[in-house]
Amino acid sequence: MATKRVGVSPQPFEEIVAEHGPTVLRVCRAILGRVDAEDAWSETFLAALRAYPRLRANSNIEAWLVTIAHRKALDHLRASRRLVVTDELPERPARDGSPEGWESGLWEALEALPLKQRQTIAYHYLVGMPYLQVAEIVGGSEDAARRAAADGIAALRKTFPKGESR
Repeated sequence: MATKRVGVSPQPFEEIVAEHGPTVLRVCRAILGRVDAEDAWSETFLAALRAYPRLRANSNIEAWLVTIAHRKALDHLRASRRLVVTDELPERPARDGSPEGWESGLWEALEALPLKQRQTIAYHYLVGMPYLQVAEIVGGSEDAARRAAADGIAALRKTFPKGESR
């Protein structure tokens, strides 16, 4: 049985998915890359759907979803580190639905960054969270989050192509 929020008519969950789904997908892509991002996105919203009835009425839904996405992305990273013995190599993942043009190069450059830098860039620049909130999600201080984002942006500036072709 779902618990009801007292004095507030909750926003339908479908509206939350429509409003925050693209942001969560960008975060998942930034942390995991294109291949695993959709799985983490789905797992994020399944977990959120189960927990939504218990969410406090004045909660920051975007921050809540990004926190769930962060945890699901870390779960995927941990799972991908397990070795699987096989006689045959799997097929390369299809590029269907992947960003085209300069955006594809940006995603590849972002994927090459260390995890903490990818996370801080995703949460601060893609979601728009302040560094203090980013630090609460990824761990560490506000200054450490700011430094990780600055280092990541500096690395992207060195590796990502410049000029009109973007």
